[in-house]
Amino acid sequence: MSTLEEHVDVGVPVDKAWESLHRVENYPRFVEGVRAARTEAGGRAHLDVEAGGRAREFDAEVSDHGDERVMEWHTSGAPELAGSFSLQPIDRNHTRVQARLEYDPGTIRETFGGPKGFAQANAIERLVRSDLEHFKEYVEQER
Repeated sequence: MSTLEEHVDVGVPVDKAWESLHRVENYPRFVEGVRAARTEAGGRAHLDVEAGGRAREFDAEVSDHGDERVMEWHTSGAPELAGSFSLQPIDRNHTRVQARLEYDPGTIRETFGGPKGFAQANAIERLVRSDLEHFKEYVEQER
C-alpha cells in the first residue's frame, strides 16, 4: 500500500469547512472526475466517477470523529481505497484541511489505467493537490 498526505489552508472557520466537506452531493464541484455523488443511509456515499476514460461507480463507508474533526472513508468494493480528512483550526477564520489517501498502485492502474511507478505516484499527488485547491476555492466562495 502507498500513502499520500497533502494539505491546504482555507480561509474559513473550522465549522464551515467541516460542514462543506460533508456535503457529498457537491463533490463534483471540487473533486476531479466525480460526475455525481450522493449520501446514502447508514453512513455510506455513492459516487459516479470518470477517470482515465473509464466510468465507474463506487460505494464508500464514511465514519466521523466529529470531536476530533476527522472523517474517514473506505470503498466497500473494488478498487480498495481508504483515506481520511482531518481539519485543524489555524485561527478563528482559517482551517488546515489534511487529506490522506491509502491505495495500491497496481490496483489504481488496473482500474483507471495510466502510468506505472513514480509517474503514477506523481499523477495521483497532483490530482489530490488539485482537488484540495478546488475545495479551497469552493469553500471560500460559499462564505
